[in-house]
Order: sequence, then C-alpha cells, then structure tokens
Amino acid sequence: MSQKSLSLTYLLRPSSIKSGKVPALFMFHGYGSNEEDLFSFASELPEELMIFSVKAPYDLEPFGHAWYAINFDAEQGKWSDDEQAKESREKIVRFIDEAIEAYNLDEENITLLGFSQGTILSYSVALSYPEKIKNVVALSGYINEKILTDDYREKNHSNLHFYASHGQVDQVIPLEWAQKSPEFLKQLNIDTTYQEFPVGHGVSQQNFFSFKKWLEEHI
Repeated sequence: MSQKSLSLTYLLRPSSIKSGKVPALFMFHGYGSNEEDLFSFASELPEELMIFSVKAPYDLEPFGHAWYAINFDAEQGKWSDDEQAKESREKIVRFIDEAIEAYNLDEENITLLGFSQGTILSYSVALSYPEKIKNVVALSGYINEKILTDDYREKNHSNLHFYASHGQVDQVIPLEWAQKSPEFLKQLNIDTTYQEFPVGHGVSQQNFFSFKKWLEEHI
C-alpha cells in the first residue's frame, strides 16, 4: 500500500482487511520521542487494525519531537504550554479526519493509543470530540482539563471506552495524577479500565499484554 501525504508525518501498518471500511488505531508518542517509538508495538496488535504512528509537530534540540513545550523554570518549576497543546489537539483531529478520508477508515471505530504526553493529548481529543473516537489506550499520562474544549461537559461521552494504566513508581508523571482519571471519566459516564504496574515511566510486558487483550475485546 502506498502511503499518502497528510498534514502530519506518520508510519503506517496496513490492515488485513481488503475491502470495505477499516478500523484504525492512531499512536501518539511522548515528549522527546518520535513516531518509531510506539510503532514497535504494531506487529503484535490485532491485524485488522490499520495503524498510524504519528510524529509530533514540534522539533526539539538536538533531536526528538513534542506535542507542546514543557519548560523548566527555576521560579515557576515545570510548566506546560497549554495553548500549544490545544493547537496540537486540533492538528490531531484534522489528521484523523484526513486519514479517514484517504484510507477509507471506519469513522465509528477509531482508537487512540498514547504514551505520556501522547496520552495527555489522546485524553484531550477524545473528551473534546467524543463523537469521533471509540477507544483510548492511555499509558502513563493524565487528564489536563485546561486543554479540553470549553463545552466538553455538554457532549455525550457514553460511547467511549478507556484503558488507562500507570507505573507505581513513575518518576516523570506522579501516580496520584493518573489516579484521578477513573473518577473523572466515570462522571462523564465513560466505561473505564484502570490498572497500575510496578514500574517507572514505561510500559512493562505485563502492561502490554493487558492492554492488547483489552484492545482485542473492544475493536
């Protein structure tokens, strides 16, 4: 299959489905990484999925990419550029719409899979535009309410399904930030599976097999 030029750079794993509309999974990497990182999962995931591993739009020096800037200030501590994050949210939504049209994807069977900053954006996209997304695999991230659309609470989230997981000794994103997610999602009437694993800021083999099984049951 020839890869088509869309508004963001991506890697593609074709679906095993040869005719009709195709379910798709979009991967969003963490801060400082690139589109090759999560793509290593692709060969192990359900073959009917068309998988897009997307590169974040902002370049970092000397290498790597980001969905939005994270600045380290002696007085303010660590802070995130929420306006840039909102811009990336809209870039992702546009990219998904482009991919649906370009590859004849099933617009009612779209899954997001994020890690760290990619998870924060996946939460933002799905909670802001629940009509566009079916499933979210949210690895090692948290919900940043400041980068959701102003009207997100007015939308119907009942068709969404979330798998969220976090490392119990995550040194990058505090565990207690992630632990707020299940209750937040429950208040929006979202079906949620939440798990913790005895690791740091990463995905253990046990975690991988757990979300893979969840995916197989939900696509």
